[in-house]
Amino acid sequence: MKLLVTLLFTAICLGLQATCIHAVLNTQPEQIHLSLGQNPTEMVVTWTTMDPTNTSTVEYGRVRINQVKTGYVTKFVDGGSLARVLYIHRVVLTDLLPGTNYVYHCGSTDGWSAVYWFTTIPDDTNWSPRLVVYGDLGNINAQSLPRIQEEVQKGMYDALLHVGDMAYDMDTDNATVGDEFMRQIETIAAYLPYQVCVGNHEAAYNFSNYVNRFSMINQEGNINNHFYSFDIGPAHIIAFSTEFYFYVNYGWTQIARQYEWLENDLKKATLPENRAKRPWIITMGHRPMYCSTNDTDDCKLRESIIRKGLPILHAYGLEDLFYKYGVDLELWAHEHLYERMWPLYDQQVYNGSYDAPYTNPKAPVHIITGSAGCQEYLDPFVRNPAEWSAARFSDYGYTRLMIINNTHLYMEQVSDDQNGKVLDNMMLIKDKHGPEAWL
Repeated sequence: MKLLVTLLFTAICLGLQATCIHAVLNTQPEQIHLSLGQNPTEMVVTWTTMDPTNTSTVEYGRVRINQVKTGYVTKFVDGGSLARVLYIHRVVLTDLLPGTNYVYHCGSTDGWSAVYWFTTIPDDTNWSPRLVVYGDLGNINAQSLPRIQEEVQKGMYDALLHVGDMAYDMDTDNATVGDEFMRQIETIAAYLPYQVCVGNHEAAYNFSNYVNRFSMINQEGNINNHFYSFDIGPAHIIAFSTEFYFYVNYGWTQIARQYEWLENDLKKATLPENRAKRPWIITMGHRPMYCSTNDTDDCKLRESIIRKGLPILHAYGLEDLFYKYGVDLELWAHEHLYERMWPLYDQQVYNGSYDAPYTNPKAPVHIITGSAGCQEYLDPFVRNPAEWSAARFSDYGYTRLMIINNTHLYMEQVSDDQNGKVLDNMMLIKDKHGPEAWL
């Protein structure tokens, strides 16, 4: 429902006749989504209106709505031919109780959203986060979306990781496709933190639709949608941009800046006191280092840019960096399929043992989950994959990830093509974390 505000510009009245020119303002909140704050006492609520409003407000509470928090609005001008203007509202809810259910709605006296709910994450490490993970979800052929919507609203997950590529594309048709995508995911993202990383399909106009529409808070309390990290249960999760390596307008400055941030974040996460609390380190980036896809993508190359760094110089490669700091699990998308690798470093398999390859492995584990559904459809595999490829499915679906405790992590791949059948699963068991685990 649109809120109509009638503005009278001219009125010429002669007897019973009047001429009036009316304009319609749309100040109804839409595209509502949540993201994690700096700590478990915070939650960020972001939404859009097509016209400005008098405030940006969230009313919320436990059981009933009895608290109020105001935020701020950003005017976003899309780079398309119409230069469409959107108003992005952000409110950071603070002083929340960890591990607690809340109800909320957002908007202003110019219009309110429906009532939604969320649960804050517990403020300790002694619990088992349940995550839903996928990449490459578009407006057209979003095949996995209904199943994910249902599971989210049943309370099956604590957070969602979208590993790049959204809407196909957010800028299309003067960003109206981006609007529709954000409306589609509202049925998920208004109920649980929707944590994202950037993909190549967000690149238009210097990634401006992606940068403006989301609100990823880093551990310093600032918004940085390109690279940030957050803690959840016994895990430290790092989101970063693979796209800096492929879009020359960014240049080396952004690559170097992100690489420096990544190393500093990993150093902090691997301090003994921090790794003892959160032993699992998980990364999420869009374009993978390795893949068995039958195409010409970077991950097919032996000297992959993401893996080995910029050509010729081999600068800012990520495989050695992640190995150095003992990253446990690396989540990727971009390829429209699912692939699980054996524990892997520098093209070599480092299984824990023949009978239990994922028990105390000697290298990180890579997972590609890029088949949520989009208009570019599924990708095929090569006929003879490398020995590091453990399982492969060209099938629409998504990944469930459960961080059980300090030593056990469980993952399974759900097929939407096969009505929710679990196609693949893995239990990763680690008695040690960090680079010493590789010894």
